[in-house]
Amino acid sequence: MKAIGYTTKGAIDRADAFLDLEVDKPTATGHDILVKVAAVSINPVDTKVRQNRDATPEAPVVLGWDASGVVAAVGPDVTLFQVGDEVYYAGDITRAGSNSEFQLVDERIVGVKPKSLSFAESAALPLTTITAYEAFFDRLGIDRDGANKGDSILIIGAGGGVGSIGIQLAKAAGLTVIATASRPETEAWVRELGADHVINHREDMVAQTRALGMQQVDHIAIFNDMRHWDTAVELIRPQGGIVSIDDTHLPMEMAGMKTKAASLHWEFMFARAMHQTDDMIEQHNLLNYVADEIDAGRIRTTLDTVLSPINAENMREAHRLIEKGTAKGKVVVEGFE
Repeated sequence: MKAIGYTTKGAIDRADAFLDLEVDKPTATGHDILVKVAAVSINPVDTKVRQNRDATPEAPVVLGWDASGVVAAVGPDVTLFQVGDEVYYAGDITRAGSNSEFQLVDERIVGVKPKSLSFAESAALPLTTITAYEAFFDRLGIDRDGANKGDSILIIGAGGGVGSIGIQLAKAAGLTVIATASRPETEAWVRELGADHVINHREDMVAQTRALGMQQVDHIAIFNDMRHWDTAVELIRPQGGIVSIDDTHLPMEMAGMKTKAASLHWEFMFARAMHQTDDMIEQHNLLNYVADEIDAGRIRTTLDTVLSPINAENMREAHRLIEKGTAKGKVVVEGFE
């Protein structure tokens, strides 16, 4: 089968940053389904792995942990899907990725593709949806169905992929959303997605938040980087919670968290699959929930840019767009030739 991979890790500006490859088509066993891939979405995790995970000509790395497609075969233990089903999923970072014509993925982390969306529109969603959903409802303990209606949440880095779906999930749960954006186009984007207030994360966020009449906020999600840690600690209310998805090599002063009895949570959407947790199927359940919300018109795709077909040239361009750090919404590469 065709696949897009690399044999030497490193920068994206090299001609061999990605290569068009031929690799063996895998066989579904156990709880795995074999998906014929229709579209893939690119995330910052793809760029980080490409820069750091070793590869060789004998053992190329195939990235991609965000996809939509059609079930082509099922393992003997599969009960949730059958051949011909349209699906969307993020997969498992410890396994071969979705930048290939066919991919194996455990059925328990796969959702039924939204019926009202195209494959490209659907591929834009799984990784960021799982991340935002788990960050809010599993980590921070916000009630999905509205028991925390009226609470405030500050989403730092709201214009990116995770923030774009996060705004919508927070609004659906009844929260007042303060979104950060630093450019006119991303400010317009987050307002379009439902943000109640927009502030600039390149300026004094404490002053801007308090100018809105909010001395503190109930919940904070850091969806870009940890340079904003001190701001988050200042703004979180006593006994509130902060969730982050970012790697950090920066010092994180904890004295302010202690005196507020505030909590810090880490979200890593691959954790359930990596560690084969007993509740892996919750990713299947949440993806189905969001698909239903999309088909009901309450949540929309976060797709912004589509490149076609799926090949090395377009994969290099997609990674370049992500590494610029200015993308709003998601970048998707669609269709093998």
